[in-house]
This record gives sequence, C-alpha cells and structure tokens, in this order.
Amino acid sequence: MEIRTVGTSALLIEVDDPLAWFAALEAERSAGRLDAIDIVPGARTVLLDGVASAAALAATLRGWPPPTSAVVAEEDLDIPVTFDGPDLGGVAALVGLSTEAVVEALTGATFRVAFGGFAPGFAYLSGLPWSVPRLDNPRPRVPAGSVALAAEFAGIYPTASPGGWQLVGRTDTVLFDLDRTPPALLTPGRTVRFVAVA
Repeated sequence: MEIRTVGTSALLIEVDDPLAWFAALEAERSAGRLDAIDIVPGARTVLLDGVASAAALAATLRGWPPPTSAVVAEEDLDIPVTFDGPDLGGVAALVGLSTEAVVEALTGATFRVAFGGFAPGFAYLSGLPWSVPRLDNPRPRVPAGSVALAAEFAGIYPTASPGGWQLVGRTDTVLFDLDRTPPALLTPGRTVRFVAVA
C-alpha cells in the first residue's frame, strides 16, 4: 500500500483491492471511527477526502492489515437489457462466440460496481467474462441507456455523450437522478445482473 496526501485534508491510497478497502473504510466511517467526508474508490486507488488530519490517518492506515472482503450492504440489482446493440456481432466475433452465446454469458454473469467515473451515474462494472477493446474511432454521440463493454468492464451510459465503448444493448433504467438518495443507482460494491428482455 502506498499513501499520498492530497492537499491538506485528503489521502490517496494505492492498493491491490480498492473495493475491499472501500468496504472496510466505509464500515469504519459508519461506526464513527473514521472522519472522512467522502470515500471514493478507483481502479487502483481509494481517495479519502475531508479528513481532520491527513498525517494521523495515514499513520493509522499503515498499521492496518489488508481487508479480506469487498462486501457492501446494498441489495442486488437486476437491470433489464434489450441486447440489440450495433457492436454485439463484432463483440461475438472478437470473443469467438455466437451473439446468442454472448448474451447468455452477459446475463449469466454477476457484475460488481468497481468504481464510478466518466460521467455522473456511470459505473465501471467488473465481472466481464472477457476483455474487449474500445472502438478505434469513438462515436460522437452514444444514446443514454446504452449497455457497453470495454477492456475488462461493462458499463451503462447514464446520459447521451460521446463514447468509444462497444455497444451491445440498451436499458430504460434511470442511472442518475438528483431527486434520489444517493443520486447514482450504481454505487461501489453493489452487485448487478443483466436480464434479457425482448
């Protein structure tokens, strides 16, 4: 583990399992033993922001054993998906399967929200059965609700935006709503399953 201070009231820790660290730190905060305002997991890091003493917290964290569980207390979420994306056939060719087998693999997988980013409500979902490349030429506009794959992640575009991920389907599920608490539906650690619809 490597720990860096960020400004005067934040720490960035580089760890092997950010989601496990996020779950452990969130549990400590919930129990009143950690004073961070925000805990934000990334692909290889966890940011703790709004801490009273970055130096004191860094010293405490250096004495912690690595956490063993990435369990976060959130109910599983099923997301209905229509698998008719323009890149579905290309993904099937890349992984050496039929389009039907790709859909079966995606609906049979259990995904976990590893971290958020790119846009409000966008979640990087780990658990993809294969790795697929991004598009060579990103699209100038990807419709909201597009279910997409890139590298080892799946994701769903919460709003229309440019994007270079492989589009395999679409959903009507609202991923980001300022009137909801929290606004993002897909929060770190939550498990997600895709359910195929006609």
